[in-house]
Amino acid sequence: MGEQKIIGIAGNIGAGKTSLVEFLTSTYQITPFYEPNDNNPYLADFYQDMKRWAFHSQLYFLSSKFKIHQQVEQTPGVVIQDRTIFEDVEIFATALHQIRKINKRDWLTYLSFYESIQQAIKPPDLMIYLKCSIRTTRKRIRLRGRKMEQDMPLSYLKRLEKLYQSWIANYNKSKVLVIETDRLDYVNDLIDQIELMQSIEALLPKGLERN
Repeated sequence: MGEQKIIGIAGNIGAGKTSLVEFLTSTYQITPFYEPNDNNPYLADFYQDMKRWAFHSQLYFLSSKFKIHQQVEQTPGVVIQDRTIFEDVEIFATALHQIRKINKRDWLTYLSFYESIQQAIKPPDLMIYLKCSIRTTRKRIRLRGRKMEQDMPLSYLKRLEKLYQSWIANYNKSKVLVIETDRLDYVNDLIDQIELMQSIEALLPKGLERN
């Protein structure tokens, strides 16, 4: 097993993160870590009453992601993470604060926790950002049929996209690979698969071993 490398997969809801993680783990000797959505005990309540449950839900995600980052850093070889802790704060929690679902007092408490966590974790060696249009995002949300996502306002998705664009433009913690996923089919198209693999291998020349 080679030296440890961490790959982070970033992108808006429906951008194709999980599909990419699954493709890369089937292609390379990689250990995947997935987002803890299904375990969040506040999520259903959050979608029913955002203002009441936003802080609780985001604090749960932050705590869970911190635990995952600790597990990631203790795992040898190449590891890949489906959505990073940075997105939880810079995108989702920020959006909720902007639309006044998280008040100032709770926001400052949350940021204080995040600042401490940042000092305790190692950033990825490579951040792969999946760029995706709002139109495609909405289509994929409909197709995958997660009940809690179906009534998500368009204005909220647009806000997330704007925050993502700003965040990735200023992200400097590691190498960045931007992939436009509107038409890219790395699940079924061999040419897309090869181009994607070549791009990743060029940025991580050591550590990746194909299955």
